[in-house]
Amino acid sequence: MQITGDNEEGKRHLDAFISPTELYPVIATTSKLMTTGVDAQTCKLIVLDSNIGSMTEFKQIIGRGTRINEDFGKHYFTIMDFRNVTALFADKDFDGDPVRVKEASETDDISDAENETDDTPVTDDLTGDEIVFPQVEKPDVSILSEDKAEYQVRRKVTINGVEVTVIKERVQYMGDDGKIITESLRDYTRKNIRTTYASLDSFLTSWMQADRKCAIVEELEQQGVIFAALNEEIGSAFDPFDLICHVAYDQKPLTRKERADQVKKRDYFTKYGDFARKVINALLDKYADGGALDLENPEIIRLDPLSKLGSPVEIIRAFGGKPAYDAVIHTLTDELYKIA
Repeated sequence: MQITGDNEEGKRHLDAFISPTELYPVIATTSKLMTTGVDAQTCKLIVLDSNIGSMTEFKQIIGRGTRINEDFGKHYFTIMDFRNVTALFADKDFDGDPVRVKEASETDDISDAENETDDTPVTDDLTGDEIVFPQVEKPDVSILSEDKAEYQVRRKVTINGVEVTVIKERVQYMGDDGKIITESLRDYTRKNIRTTYASLDSFLTSWMQADRKCAIVEELEQQGVIFAALNEEIGSAFDPFDLICHVAYDQKPLTRKERADQVKKRDYFTKYGDFARKVINALLDKYADGGALDLENPEIIRLDPLSKLGSPVEIIRAFGGKPAYDAVIHTLTDELYKIA
């Protein structure tokens, strides 16, 4: 599927491409549309066939494949490089000096490369002594607050024969501007979101009035909010809406499945016939799997599990026509994001 700026059909399929639950399209050919702001959780192959001189652009492109999704078996990705762009990995500006560089020709067997180890000792630059890294034990997790879903991880390590406990860590992230973010992810996210939405009410008003929720997500991503990192820290089962409310405004988050189940319990759509209600339940299941971006995809009625219920014409006819079907999608979205 060609997904470029001048190909409207391809752009309509972009949401399906990045959704982990969709089987097609499998291969997307694009130039710039996926460099930033696209959370391709199950992207397993990135093909480079253009010269990239910008380190920031290179990091953004490679970042499309670094997302891990254990539920769908995504633990690694492959780069197919036709322009020797990956030489930038060895540039100290990428992430300091490389730990190890392995050069191989097209005839070399590299199938076992990931299991290779580098036995070269790491030495202290000042003393010249070898540095021995401690073995890390299994984390000891204690719950600080169920209401705010906050957890404290205490990890015990031994340094020079003395057992110590790690009570707080600071992780650095690469921002869209190529600069290192040194503050905590939550503080950084809270600051970015509140720059645009000073209060919870202002965010909720904008969210509920937006015809496309993904437009707000894309706007915040352009401002530096890293939803992929938030999903890794807080949980992949949460929608961007709940990540925003939880991190920026201290609201208790609900999983997508919990939101979908709440709508089903309200029996709001009992006025529709049996077939229409099956479609609505399938839409809710689709949301529970993939989120609001799936609901906003106009091609959703052609995708599993809705495609198993009937043709697009039959699905739309069950609601009395396209305008009525679009109104149901809008109402369904409003119901999902009601604050309980």
